[in-house]
Amino acid sequence: MARTKPTAAHLALIRALKEHGCKPSPTQVERWQQEGWVPKSSTWFEPGSLTIQPHILRRALMVALTVRQGRGIGWTGWFLWASDATPENAQRLRTALVAHLKRPLARAGVDKIPTGNSNRAFQARRAAATKMLRNRRLPRRDLDETLRAHAAEVGLELPRLPDALPNVFHRALMDPGARLLLGGAADLGSEELLEALEQAMPNHTEKIERMREEHRQAELDGTDLLAQSPWGHGIPGMVRTVETADDRDLCHAVYTCTQATGALHDLMRRSSADPEIIALLMRDVMWQRWARVGGVTPEGTPGLAAVALNTVQYLAEPDWAADLVRYMALMHALDVAYPARRGTLGGGLEA
Repeated sequence: MARTKPTAAHLALIRALKEHGCKPSPTQVERWQQEGWVPKSSTWFEPGSLTIQPHILRRALMVALTVRQGRGIGWTGWFLWASDATPENAQRLRTALVAHLKRPLARAGVDKIPTGNSNRAFQARRAAATKMLRNRRLPRRDLDETLRAHAAEVGLELPRLPDALPNVFHRALMDPGARLLLGGAADLGSEELLEALEQAMPNHTEKIERMREEHRQAELDGTDLLAQSPWGHGIPGMVRTVETADDRDLCHAVYTCTQATGALHDLMRRSSADPEIIALLMRDVMWQRWARVGGVTPEGTPGLAAVALNTVQYLAEPDWAADLVRYMALMHALDVAYPARRGTLGGGLEA
């Protein structure tokens, strides 16, 4: 079947992109529209002219630069969907977020999480957790120490975080973590989690004892702190948080989390020339609560999974969400104080 002739709008956008070094084909531009990354062409132009509006051109440039050389668009696509906040894009986000929250199950070949309080169901979930961890490669890095070593090379001493978990992927945390994802707090008592933390943080006994006492006092008051966390009901609870969120709330959460991730990545890149950026980021509590555990995301699917978890936490914990917004203000201040030679805050995340 012969392809449809490119529209005048498509050709105008392609010409504008070529002026910035990007050379997409009409087919690619058409696909960007089909995916919802670029809006309808009727919105592209200045009134009464064939000049592409600046915000449309910025958006198309963002897509072109992200997907070139065969790369996927990643969470930049989520950001674009969220910035529009249309019902169609909200559903796209919902579908994508749920798929990435369930990805550990799909990778392990777990079609459905066994439910129920019987011993048989409990053992089935434990077996499923074992399948999730089979042949899994665990990162061994301590991000703070890595950054501290690089900063020392240029004579900068970064702040030490005495209560920070050196590696959230510590082997001792993997089994309880997998069981928490499958069965929630009902399958994993707080004491088991604290014992795992003792192995992962052998030099932090006082901190862990304080946590243990907090849990004991809460239990005396009839409260299960672990069950109250965003992860307290496992993957089913996280999926439920996404599926029941209002469209506007969901889009706002994804917009904020992706913009924050983009801003952090941009500042981390700049820190090679201005390492004091890292020192200022590390002094805020959100370095521990977000940046080092879910903000510095890897490329590809693992990065999307991290943004999905951030979105759940944003929806489920208003105080955490407010702290992330506040941390965004800090990152904007650093963006002004340490301007980049090229690009904008968040790698150009301005829809």
